[in-house]
Parts: sequence; C-alpha cells; structure tokens
Amino acid sequence: MLQLLDFLGVAVFAVTGAIVASRLRLDSLAFVFFAVFTGVGGGTLRDLLLDAPVFWVEDQLYLIVCVAIGAAMWFATPFVERLSKPLRWADALGLAAYSVMGAAKTLSLGHPSIVAVLMGVATATFGGIIRDTIAGQPSALLKPEIYLTAAFVGSGTYVALWAAGIPAWPAAFAGVAAALLLRGGAILWGWCLPPYRPPEPPAS
Repeated sequence: MLQLLDFLGVAVFAVTGAIVASRLRLDSLAFVFFAVFTGVGGGTLRDLLLDAPVFWVEDQLYLIVCVAIGAAMWFATPFVERLSKPLRWADALGLAAYSVMGAAKTLSLGHPSIVAVLMGVATATFGGIIRDTIAGQPSALLKPEIYLTAAFVGSGTYVALWAAGIPAWPAAFAGVAAALLLRGGAILWGWCLPPYRPPEPPAS
C-alpha cells in the first residue's frame, strides 16, 4: 500500500510539474527537471525530517518514472490541457495520495500520531510549493480556497482510523477520499475557510 501511494503521488505531481513547464514554454530538459523535482520534492522533505533513507536514492525507479513522465508530457501536454483544469485536478490527486502516504510512512517508522499528521501535510504540499516558487507563480497555499486544510484532513483521517484499529487499505482509501473531496469542492465551488480579519480600530 505504501509503495502504491508513493508511486501515485510521485507520478501525479510529476505531471503537474510538466504542465507548469509547458505553460512557461520551456524546453524538453526543463519538462523533465520540473517533473522530477515536483514529483520527489515532498517525499524528500519527509525523509530528511524523519532521518530516514531518501526514497528515490534507495529506489531509482521513482526517478525513472518522473523522467518518463516529463518526456511523455512534452508530447501529451496539448491533449492534457484540453481537460478541465488539468493542473489543479492533478495537484489535488497528488495531494490526496501523498497526505496519506506521508502519514503512513511516518507511522511505519514508529513516530507519534501528531508527527505523522504533520509529515503527511508536508509530503503533500512541499513539491507543489517548490514547483510554484521556481516557476515564479503564487503558491496554492497563499490562495483563499481550501488546500492545506485538505492535506490535514487526509492525513488526519488516515491516522485517526489507524489508531482506531481500522485496516490499512480502508483507512488509506478514506483519507484519500476525504482530502480529494475537500480539494475538489474548492476547485469546483471555491470552498474556503473564513479569512482572518483584523479588528476595526476604535472610533476616535
């Protein structure tokens, strides 16, 4: 289950990196570069913070997948862009899968539940942050619609069900579904949490 979610998160985030490269009208090598660092960015941060072996250093198949996706997207991007909001939906799927994957791997290494939730959020969001920062685009974290909250809900749902003794697959499915539901609602209907509003200054 861990490896399946890991490959899903890596592959989908690699697609988002390549889409951004296409919109910036970059060359083929940049497609591969964006696909690789977006695909492995979140998992790399997770493993470094947990002092665990970095996953793509131990298994180079992850890099091969990212490189293959970057190269394929050089040709496939025109077809992908015909879909409705392809970047945002691919990012949503990657966020949902990686929020659960990050939490599950953290728990498998024996860390506490609260650490697992935070690592799930970090895994789900960091690759997209790097992608947007290098591309000079505003991060989804800075937009009002639900993004970070979806990652929290996905990883939190998985960890809560795991703590309750629910088997891994049903818990993972519920976590992914919860995160995708929230992020999908934000994409389709602009769901957002109330923003901070500073208090009105006292009347003089």
